[in-house]
This record gives sequence, structure tokens and C-alpha cells, in this order.
Amino acid sequence: MRVLKILNNNAFISQDENNEEIVVMGRGIGFQRKVNDEIQMSEGMKIFSNKDNGLNEKLKEVISNIPENYIEITEKIVNILKEKYNKELHNIIYVSLTEHIHSAVERFKNGIEIKNPLLNEIKRLYKDEYDVSLEALEIIRKELGIAFTKDEAGYITNHIINAQLDGSMNNTAEITRIAQKILNIIEYNMLITINEETMSYYRIVTHLKFLALRMINGTVNDEDDDLFEMLKVKYPKCYKCVSIINEFSKTNYDYELTNAEQMYLIIYIQRLCKESTK
Repeated sequence: MRVLKILNNNAFISQDENNEEIVVMGRGIGFQRKVNDEIQMSEGMKIFSNKDNGLNEKLKEVISNIPENYIEITEKIVNILKEKYNKELHNIIYVSLTEHIHSAVERFKNGIEIKNPLLNEIKRLYKDEYDVSLEALEIIRKELGIAFTKDEAGYITNHIINAQLDGSMNNTAEITRIAQKILNIIEYNMLITINEETMSYYRIVTHLKFLALRMINGTVNDEDDDLFEMLKVKYPKCYKCVSIINEFSKTNYDYELTNAEQMYLIIYIQRLCKESTK
């Protein structure tokens, strides 16, 4: 690919096969390069297309206004998520998280730290992402000499979750509240204390995140629900609990759970009860 403009040592502008502008990013790929140089695509390079909601325009703005080491910090965090936890992320993370870290550092230097009112819920619902965010705080401390509190790990977790869901969703706080409310409903109505170290907990939390997103956006999950009638008879207590969750959804979000969604909740709640304490 041909270099059209050097953005910095780690990025340049080029064109794809349709002559559409792209941003190419990778460690050191712009170093000592000149306009019209031909560069072969290699491992570690990333291509950002403007077809993706103007992503490369946003990225160029970040590259122009934020020091390179902030994007490098984001890259390290993304690599941990991919290599250690096998998490797939929308490329918007390179914009949103880089901007956030830069802003957080500027606030810190001015003596401003913001408490995270949802920190406990975030730690409970997004364990993997929160653990990565704690590693991110250590990366920031080593790279920038800034020692953030764990409240900041909660905010970094929000950006990671956003990038996992669809890259443009900004309802992480509301999703967290919904998922926590549903877990509270389950504990209260099933008379259990949920064991958060089990696979069943991990599975139902993952399910609740996307159910909450559908409740907020009003998008319906129309998967097969043939087992629903059988399961509501086989597990009547779980079905009663799901009915209460459905009422919560209708009352607060004008969203009625489909039979398929109720079916999955019955399955998850039944498994959860087997691994939780009464």
C-alpha cells in the first residue's frame, strides 16, 4: 500500500483497493517513511476504514491531538483482552479508550478524581473486564507515572464493555443497573445467595447484559422457543421468578420478554440455584 500522509511514527493514511481512504496503524510503521513509499501489509498492522461510522476520521483526530504513548497504552490493554481473555472488540476502542485515558490523566493532574457509583456492580458483573482494567491501571502507572484509584478501573471497564457490545452503545451504566436488578430479583424470589465463582453465574451475567441491551433498544430476540412450555411446567418456581422479571421489564422499559427469552432465563436460573446457597 502507498503512503499518502504520515500521521506519526505509528500511523499513516493510505487507500484501499476501491481508492477509499484508510488509516493504517502499527508500531513504528511511519518511522522514517515518506509520502508515496510502498509498504507491505504485515502482522501487527491494523486498518481502519471510514465506512465504519467515520471511524478513521475520529482516529485521525485522536492521533493529531493526543500523544502517541496513549494509543500505545490502549493497544496494550486491547492485546491483554484478546490474548488472555479471547475478547473481540470493536475498533472504536482505539478512539474512546484513548480519549478517556488522556482526559482522566489531565483531570488527575488538576487534582480532580471522580468516584464511580457503580464500582461494586461493575466488579460483580464484568469480572474479566474489570481484572483487565486493574492491569490497565498498572500499565498507566508504569508508562505515565499516574496512580489511579480503582474507581478509574470501573470507568475503563465501561469502555471495554461498550466496545464488546457494538462499539457505539453508551448505555453501560443502565445495562449494569438492569442486570443487577434482575440478579436481585432472582436471589429474593428463589431464596438463594448466588455463588459468583460458578460457570452458571458467568453464563447468566453474559445473558443478562445482552437482554438488558435489547430491553433498552427495544430489539426482539426471536430465537426458537419450542422448549418454553415444557420448562415452565417442569420448573414452576423458576418460571414464577421469570414472570416477575418480565413484569419488571414491561413496567420499566415497555419491553415484554419473548417466550425464547423466558425459556433461557428459566434454564439459567435453574442451573444457578443448583450451584448457590439456600
